[in-house]
Amino acid sequence: MLTPNMHYAELKDSYLFYNISRKISNYTQENPDVHLYRMGIGDVSLPLCSAVIKALHEAVEDQAVQETFHGYMPECGAPFLREAISGYYAGKGVTLSPDEVFVSSGASDELGDILDLFDVTSSALVMEPAYPAYVDANIIAGRKIYHLASGEENGFLPEPDSEIHADIIYICSPGNPTGAVFDRRKLQNWVDYALANDSVILFDAAYEAFIEDDDIPHSIFELPGAEKCSIEICSLSKTAGFTGTRLGYTVIPRALVRNGMSFNEMWVRNRTTKTNGVSYIIQKGGAAVFTPEGQKQIHDNIRVYKNNAKVLMDALDKLGIWYCGGKNSPYIWMRCPGTMSSWEFFDHLLFNVQVIGTPGAGFGSCGEGYFRFSTFGSPEDTKEAASRLCALL
Repeated sequence: MLTPNMHYAELKDSYLFYNISRKISNYTQENPDVHLYRMGIGDVSLPLCSAVIKALHEAVEDQAVQETFHGYMPECGAPFLREAISGYYAGKGVTLSPDEVFVSSGASDELGDILDLFDVTSSALVMEPAYPAYVDANIIAGRKIYHLASGEENGFLPEPDSEIHADIIYICSPGNPTGAVFDRRKLQNWVDYALANDSVILFDAAYEAFIEDDDIPHSIFELPGAEKCSIEICSLSKTAGFTGTRLGYTVIPRALVRNGMSFNEMWVRNRTTKTNGVSYIIQKGGAAVFTPEGQKQIHDNIRVYKNNAKVLMDALDKLGIWYCGGKNSPYIWMRCPGTMSSWEFFDHLLFNVQVIGTPGAGFGSCGEGYFRFSTFGSPEDTKEAASRLCALL
């Protein structure tokens, strides 16, 4: 008799985005002419920059000519893109060989697939509030999960707990949902912990392009010893607007070895077994991101989102509401006013000022009483939403 993966039955139903969608749908049916100010979803609103669009068009034309046509691409990534990404890291002072860079269809896919590298008996540590997929992916795999709580007392940046000995450690910095960012000292503490415990850090760097403070590392590999205990997963979704185009990359140093097994070589075997690579057209577009022209253009777009963050932060400062994130992150994590729960505050904003955010309770129990705003909306909507927040609160 076939036995399905019974760990799926252990997953908690995620009502977060379903409930948000349902509440919005009900409201718009009753108020069809009302404009909503959407600052909940973490999707970009600006189009791909012109350097990327030009490269995509050129790649399409390449596919129409016999001499430049490309079929299957290398499973681990086209050499031209792997070299471009390693060059980008060199600009941060991190030396990588192109064969330590693996091109993917996006960080979300890779965060799930990367668990193939670890035995099911390994344990995982998740800092909460957290991106829900970290937890769910390990529940599906049947792993033991340690939930490390954080809060205002530590700026949602927990320190290692010497009583916990986890094999896999999830760190997202800048963080989703909190926008909190580890400085070098705090991140080094986690690297030292991983080295001492023979653990591996899965470093989610999807929002690194939003960092502006010098003391905040863009890559975990800027820190001594990280190459022996870390895998870095990054995305072009928020960096360059690739949410609908799908492209990311993973860095696995050759120095990362456990029990005589090279994680780099294991991932080569995994990718050549399980994928046929990312399309030539998309990789050509991705390579354009790392050109001087592409870098200038994507940072022009990021500046729009960062200005949105400033508008919201100014409003919260005026209101005297505690928050973190915003400056080095596209997310702002605020304390709900008074004794409101996350969902009560969601309803309060929707019904009174038509502003939409994300209830913190959807990111774990540590998120109750908090609320996330995304800064990826239009500047016009963001200014109006900030004005409405001030008037309401």
